[in-house]
Amino acid sequence: MRLLLIEDEEKTSFYLRKALAEQSYSVDVAANGNEGLWLALQNDYDAIILDVMLPGMDGYGVLEGLRAVKQTPVLMLSARGSVDERVRGLRSGADDYLAKPFSLIELVARIQALLRRRMSDASAPTHLCIADLQIDLIARKVFRAGNRIDLTAKEFSLLSLLARHQGEILSKMMIAEEVWDMNFDSDANVVEVAIKRLRNKIDTPYEMKLLHTVRGMGYVLETRAERETNPVTL
Repeated sequence: MRLLLIEDEEKTSFYLRKALAEQSYSVDVAANGNEGLWLALQNDYDAIILDVMLPGMDGYGVLEGLRAVKQTPVLMLSARGSVDERVRGLRSGADDYLAKPFSLIELVARIQALLRRRMSDASAPTHLCIADLQIDLIARKVFRAGNRIDLTAKEFSLLSLLARHQGEILSKMMIAEEVWDMNFDSDANVVEVAIKRLRNKIDTPYEMKLLHTVRGMGYVLETRAERETNPVTL
């Protein structure tokens, strides 16, 4: 899930980006309205967190420019919590409005609600199933054979990426770009280490193996007949 945060307060921006990253979101940040609108129009985000008071162009101007082109879900943030301000934000095209100061738990819950609504409207799946492996993309919960599996934020991002591309071989570079935001090259062993940890959690305790290594190519999440399975360990 890729989010855009348009917020000029450095401390707030840093805090939110760090907190959302820990929830496995990929977050881009803009410190003013002009940059925020440009990023929003140039990229496809799952949701946008938009502050009202911004230098260059305020949040309402950003929202107007965005809505002329896209319908990306927008959660507006503002220190102005009056009813009139909330109504103005919603009537301007915001999908939700949250007054400062706010609880991080509430912010995350509202983002999840926006994403759930968007997925429902777009008929996109909120749950993925591969054999007895079940993944809740919104609540970020994973079960195998009815057993809850605890994953880190990066492990969940990795698993959900593989699950969305079930049956497709993903190279180390492709995985690094999506999960680690292109911070690692294809020779970095961070992908191998993450795959090994993920495999230990979702595969090792179970007879049927779902996460497979394809030598020289990458990794794939899929069911295989027993005669096709040739386990490869890292």
